[in-house]
Amino acid sequence: MRSPARSNRAYRNVARIVRPLLMASTRPDWHGVEHLPTDRGYLVASNHMTNVDPLTFAHFLWDNGVAPKILAKASLFKVPVVGAVLRATGQIPVYRNTAAAGESLHAAVEAIGSGDVVAVFPEGTLTRDPDLWPMVGKTGVARLALTTRAPVVPVAQWGPQDLLGRYQKLLKPIPRKRVTVVAGPPVVLDDLYDRPHDTATLREATERVMDAITALLEGVRGEVAPAQRFDMRKPVPRADGGPAAEPELP
Repeated sequence: MRSPARSNRAYRNVARIVRPLLMASTRPDWHGVEHLPTDRGYLVASNHMTNVDPLTFAHFLWDNGVAPKILAKASLFKVPVVGAVLRATGQIPVYRNTAAAGESLHAAVEAIGSGDVVAVFPEGTLTRDPDLWPMVGKTGVARLALTTRAPVVPVAQWGPQDLLGRYQKLLKPIPRKRVTVVAGPPVVLDDLYDRPHDTATLREATERVMDAITALLEGVRGEVAPAQRFDMRKPVPRADGGPAAEPELP
């Protein structure tokens, strides 16, 4: 198939290896491609359930003409081979809780301004929700959206967790797993552009993005998400009614 116009040689070489592997282990079920803009840079935001999500997310975008620049945690860029691939394909490192944190925002803003598509997982890590529903998102996606005023396309994935379980390291490629990816219309944020980009505004924008992703996932799963999203910042209630425990992070 034809490679996306904005892909470099390294990206195309990686795709020649990874795409056939994904095609051999998954059965893509893709919807909502018409919601992907074709005339400008934009953000695309997805739920995050397993470490294989970035590949299935990129597969969906690549086969629909997009070579995404994915925001990935900086530690991955130090992993042998993986780091080299990320750098060569132009992915963007995220420096959390460091003095360099602003570099990620600046790089993403520049990428969108030049016409690239920046892919983000607003939750910032794998969801801790026991049933794999999206949890409370971080405000990075809102900062990018309000700074650039670029469209934010919500995406829901369901099926990658069957290929690689949450926190698991062993792929289960046989039999091929159905991977459903659905894109929705851009999230309405234009009424927030001229408001101060304070905590309240950033949180409202983030919630709108997470609401859109969750609604798409409800449609895919044919289920209703919990009324309250899992929040890593809050203690986890104990089943026996005792004092709440702090969230456990793997």
